[in-house]
Amino acid sequence: MKKVLVVSYYFPPSGGPGVQRVLKFVKYLPQFGWQPVVLTVQNGDFPARDESLLNEIPADIRVHRTKIFEPYRVYRFLTRKPPDSAVDVENIPQVEKKRSIMERFAGLVRETFFIPDARIGWFPYAVPEAMQIVRNEGIDAVYTSSPPYTTALIGLELHRRTKLPWIAGFRDPWIGFLSSPERWALPRAVDMYLEKTVYQEADLVECAWAGILEDFRRKYPEGNALKAVHLPNGFDSADYPAAAPRNNDRFTVTYTGSMYGKRNPATFLRSVEELVAEGAVDANKIRLSFVGRFGAEVKEMINRSTIRPSVERLDYVAHAESIRRLTESDLLLLIVDESKDSREIVPGKVFEYLGARKPILALTDVDGAVARLIAETSSGRAVNNQDVPSIKAAFVECYRNYLYHTSSIQPNEEEVRKYERREVTRRLAELLDYLQTRR
Repeated sequence: MKKVLVVSYYFPPSGGPGVQRVLKFVKYLPQFGWQPVVLTVQNGDFPARDESLLNEIPADIRVHRTKIFEPYRVYRFLTRKPPDSAVDVENIPQVEKKRSIMERFAGLVRETFFIPDARIGWFPYAVPEAMQIVRNEGIDAVYTSSPPYTTALIGLELHRRTKLPWIAGFRDPWIGFLSSPERWALPRAVDMYLEKTVYQEADLVECAWAGILEDFRRKYPEGNALKAVHLPNGFDSADYPAAAPRNNDRFTVTYTGSMYGKRNPATFLRSVEELVAEGAVDANKIRLSFVGRFGAEVKEMINRSTIRPSVERLDYVAHAESIRRLTESDLLLLIVDESKDSREIVPGKVFEYLGARKPILALTDVDGAVARLIAETSSGRAVNNQDVPSIKAAFVECYRNYLYHTSSIQPNEEEVRKYERREVTRRLAELLDYLQTRR
């Protein structure tokens, strides 16, 4: 069986949606003739940890873990953040928030020196280990998963040294993405050079959503447009418990994931509050469940809501528990970042929602990628985040379905099955096979 070295910062015990893509590739690639060997980090500074995912790594997969210098620990100390606070929801300040002098200083250091990102401290440890793996394991190809974009630089260095075929995978765009730092001229030029070099030298660039592919092609029109391919995220049916239909004592709406900054439930809560005030919805018959990691401002929104007794907020739960909660809900809530740049963003959890076969209410750009996916799969309703009347109408529709045991939303099974993780992994294996024929 051919071997592929998979380089990924996010791997169990890391939690969150980012780890699922690589974990499922690792699980299913052997079924298509490729044995993965994984290179990841020891004691990574992950936004979320899920020790239960360690049990999902196949027993025959070798996982190599190296040291890494993690500057966010220093950042927390300098900015007086709790040592266990999540980097994304608390430590990276939002544009609209006033930053302390130390936060501004730490931000300048990050923007100037940590190129392409704060995980660059993994590079000097990962490259020697990767070279050793290539020699000892007889590796036939390399696959890297970004972000962090440091993994792409590791892949670039391996590709140059070994000449092995390399697929550079991207779950998010690089420069100019929502979470990317606003660098000043010189570090921005360096970052752009690194991004362009990776795009030019990788044999293939694999993108988790079509907007990433278009972003690369727009930035580098002189490059080979055919080298960028779209492999969507997905869901694994094996993760979903086989359970009998459940009748909840309340109309249960569930959101799973993280929320902070421009991704928040303000208009959703306002919509439901208005419905309750108008008598269209009984607050005693609804349960709004928010599960995951939330910024302080989002917690405050929830706490001051007039329907607070109908809302439950839970911290991050294990992946299996998250899936169970999805399958036991009556409606799944999706909120996409409210930004001009978010039109083509397709969060990985959309596909886990699809796998639950429950109606989805997506607050997103109605002309964007998520709305198209919802329409393609007939899996719910997509409405603009600021369109309160449409949010209210979609909520009432699903609320009445619950009350009267009806269903006005029926997913298209044929379209939904296209996003099975196994099927997406088969396509990755085909790309690896194609690169082997070119050697």
